[in-house]
Amino acid sequence: MANYFVGDIQGCYEELQRLLVKVSFNASKDTLWAVGDLVARGPSSLETLRFFESLNDSGKVVLGNHDLHLMAVQGNVKRANPNDHLQALLNAPDCSKLIDWLRQQPLARFLPEHNLIMSHAGVPPQWDLNTLKQEIENVSEQLAKADYLDTVISKMYQNQPNTWDKNLTGTNRTIYCINALTRMRFLYPDASLDFECKLPPSQINDSDLSPWFTFESNLKAPYQIVFGHWAALMGKTPHTYLHALDTGCCWGEHLTLWHLETNEKITQKKLN
Repeated sequence: MANYFVGDIQGCYEELQRLLVKVSFNASKDTLWAVGDLVARGPSSLETLRFFESLNDSGKVVLGNHDLHLMAVQGNVKRANPNDHLQALLNAPDCSKLIDWLRQQPLARFLPEHNLIMSHAGVPPQWDLNTLKQEIENVSEQLAKADYLDTVISKMYQNQPNTWDKNLTGTNRTIYCINALTRMRFLYPDASLDFECKLPPSQINDSDLSPWFTFESNLKAPYQIVFGHWAALMGKTPHTYLHALDTGCCWGEHLTLWHLETNEKITQKKLN
């Protein structure tokens, strides 16, 4: 049995399939983990969702900001981004079924035997493991309800609160959790979230901004953290326990698959 982790697919389905052929992925014994943003800029978001939904327990997905935005578009809360390629998915007869499957996916997943955490953007340094589990469960419970469009999706397009406070309640607590786990890149010195800068750390001249993973974490054990979202990193982080897997396939770069057991990274260049 092998565990494979793949970066932001964003509808680059053919590239994903080529990667899986390279490693002889076998859904009957292997597990494919995806760091979120299954859909959006690539040409095959529908095929990507259908594939992961078909994997059942052999596929482990977390939600990214583009996946949440898809829920908003399908639910007529927001308009589609003109740069996204979602129309085939939105017109598909099984679109509602796929959305229902997608909103059952959490914001983070765990592989305890490897002390591993996977989320789309990372883990805010203020959180310990119990807080992380508590906050993702809270959001998952809300997404599972029939009124999720009103209680979560329509409320999440906000930049405040941008600072963690254990006394946050209701919508404010939900907004912070979603923003931290799906949008986080740089933090200010007080660990509040910056939502503007997408550059690689080497190009930052603002001394007030630091990557989230440079802050001391409240996670007590030496967890491996697998994340995507930050294509500008191109897989480069300062620590071996951090695995940044978004390598910009939808922007013309490549898709990255990480084999946990061998610590090997396999890549596939964008096809078109």
